[in-house]
Amino acid sequence: MIRVLGDFDLAEDAVQEAFAAALETWPRRGIPDNPGAWITTTARNRAIDRLRRERTLRDKTETLSQLAELEMLGGDETDVSQIPDDRLRLIFTCCHPALALDARVALTLRTLGGLTTPEIARAFLISEATMAQRLVRAKRKIASAGIPYRVPPAELLPERVPAVLAALYLIFNEGYRASEGPLVRSELCEEAIRLTRVLVKLMPQEAEARGLLALMLLQHARRESRVDPVGDLVLLDDQDRAQWDRSMIAEGLGELERAMDAHHPGPYQVQAAIAALHDRSTHPEETDWPQIVALYATLAAMAPSPVVELNRAVAIAMADGPGTGLPLVEALGDELDRYHLFHSARADLLRRLRRNDESADAYRKALELATNPQERAFLERRLGEVTGSSPGP
Repeated sequence: MIRVLGDFDLAEDAVQEAFAAALETWPRRGIPDNPGAWITTTARNRAIDRLRRERTLRDKTETLSQLAELEMLGGDETDVSQIPDDRLRLIFTCCHPALALDARVALTLRTLGGLTTPEIARAFLISEATMAQRLVRAKRKIASAGIPYRVPPAELLPERVPAVLAALYLIFNEGYRASEGPLVRSELCEEAIRLTRVLVKLMPQEAEARGLLALMLLQHARRESRVDPVGDLVLLDDQDRAQWDRSMIAEGLGELERAMDAHHPGPYQVQAAIAALHDRSTHPEETDWPQIVALYATLAAMAPSPVVELNRAVAIAMADGPGTGLPLVEALGDELDRYHLFHSARADLLRRLRRNDESADAYRKALELATNPQERAFLERRLGEVTGSSPGP
């Protein structure tokens, strides 16, 4: 719809109207054989109706052209063969270099990943209002600059790659640790993996695309063990590693090896190497934490950020003890005060040091910021442990 209309908002409105029609129609008539195609066709018809109304007000060549293209799409409710290619074109449209980098990633998350504005704002650690303004500006820029809806020619691909990879990884992350609802949204993880595979096929020499694919595979391989049968969050050290998808791990390790063979190291390859060290460990005590610390130091040099420093500090705590890691975590308080994983990491280190009152305060702060119900339930159990109000797991 965006490809044909050249208008993000009009396309979004048409699709929302199609979903509203489905909510009204499907309970009475039953779910169609191909629900996605039904939505696509209905959205097309809604857009045609709106463009016809606009045509009666102002007979514009552009409107007539859009209307003609929509009508040429036909009404086949079983054919959605064009959609995967449209998704890839959409990524590159959203990641055009004319847009600011953060706007590229945010718009991709909104239109392709289906994330809400509040979810994207949390991913960027900014307010919802600020993110909403960025999205509006990005859509206007695409329209006013006439940014084409296409996969660019080969010579222009490299300048788009960093934003495309960042957007794909954030889509994956929202699936891996969802802001709301179930902790794991496998459909988002799998869509990010699928699109990254397409990108690797499109750019086989791009080591970081292959590194990102490896990272996603190595992390998603643990999906079945991250939540227990009653829906509670399970930390990495407590997971049943027999549930890990060994074939996916093997594929991820192969992609990582091919990426490293290119001798163009990058942040995604380093993160994949960290994930590989976890996945290769049959038991938690076998994890090579000193090597993970070294890799996080490399990552911090390549892509410095307070979140990377937090992960490095936690790894140091695992390698050398919580007393060593805690000061490093606490030094990040000003930058990460609105990040719930900072407070939960600090709370855990304080818990391990038996500083229960301070740990309880940190768990309460994490609870104020956490939005996922499974994460909140985990934090509440931990809070109960350090305050003595529950027996804990």
